[in-house]
Amino acid sequence: MFGICCKRLQLLLVPSSTDYSVTHFHCFQKIPPFIRTYSSKSVLGSEKPQGCSFTVSYLISSCGLSPEVALSLFKKQRVHFESPEKPDLVIKLLKHYGFSDTHISDIVKKLPELLSVNAEKTLLPKLDFFGSIGLTGTALAQALCGNPIVLKMSLENSIRPCYDIVKTLGIPDDKVTRFIQKSHWMFKVKILSNVAHNVSVLRSLQVPQSSLFLFRPPNLVAVSTDADKFKENVNKVMSLGLHPSSCIFVKALYVISVLDESKWAQRMKFYSKYGWTEDDFMLAFRKNPIFMTVSEKTFSSKMDFLVNKMGLQPADMSEHPTVLTYSLEKWIIPRCSVIRVLLLKGLIRNGEFSFAGTALMGRKNQFLDRFVSKYQEQAPELLSIFEGKIGLADLGLGFEERDGVKQM
Repeated sequence: MFGICCKRLQLLLVPSSTDYSVTHFHCFQKIPPFIRTYSSKSVLGSEKPQGCSFTVSYLISSCGLSPEVALSLFKKQRVHFESPEKPDLVIKLLKHYGFSDTHISDIVKKLPELLSVNAEKTLLPKLDFFGSIGLTGTALAQALCGNPIVLKMSLENSIRPCYDIVKTLGIPDDKVTRFIQKSHWMFKVKILSNVAHNVSVLRSLQVPQSSLFLFRPPNLVAVSTDADKFKENVNKVMSLGLHPSSCIFVKALYVISVLDESKWAQRMKFYSKYGWTEDDFMLAFRKNPIFMTVSEKTFSSKMDFLVNKMGLQPADMSEHPTVLTYSLEKWIIPRCSVIRVLLLKGLIRNGEFSFAGTALMGRKNQFLDRFVSKYQEQAPELLSIFEGKIGLADLGLGFEERDGVKQM
């Protein structure tokens, strides 16, 4: 295989006997669009590090980087070369495998040292391997743009073994690209070995396959710990009353894996300041444990608005903890503003619907149908309010606070 790779590269990338210019490779007829001439003076200004002129100029003219980024990479000692031989070969090889100018520019920004590798010995075998598993062209380029660090890994000691483990997870071939993109921090043999073992444990406990969908970062974190710690976390989640067959079991496992006992106790104490009892907390956790990943500052701002401005009770939010994971500015306030206008105009009345459950939890189209489109004639401004184009202050309205139970 390696001998074949070498011969292929020799056929594809045949340099001139006098020059390694990017125009002298038989497989490409034109200079990339972003190649243009820069003088070192115009690129670097008056304060250029000694010896950086060629490297920085090359990054700009041949890789499409801005002068600022190019100089920054050089100053950080991420890349340095004094001739175009190696980087020319790397760029031409990537182009042959379907990488666009934009793909190459993105990769170089993240992994500039790639330009200094031996294209034939280091890069070609890896690209050929990805081709052998059906990862080619744009899909390959996108995967490696999302996770270029893979190209620094050993083919035999890391990339191939990692792929073999990924296949045991039941990930379809057409989804491997996304896995590589989304799992850059865990594309390592040790971590993936943990994942494979822990996923098999969850399957033995009859965790639904839909819950094992591994492209969601929380799921990956939840199953990446070593076997002993994973077993401990599983037992903790089950002790909290969640059965493995629950659709939120893996979410709870994730929360348990990122919050140690001291952080858990700290959060419990913090929630109690906002009127939650232990029963309220446990109810919220069993409904959607991901709310616990919301920072204390963000939790405070949302609870303050929903309780003090909207008149909801703390227990209402334990019934619908998912609301606490939504954006205050982009989700909660626009919906609450629409409801505020409808109430003031007498178009709806309190008690006609579950505010937290219906207004805040409903899908966008459901909310629009029930609270916006239905009252278009009586309140044409509702859509603009919902889309954030105008606020209540623009209409001379706002949210009020009253003594005792806060109301709108």
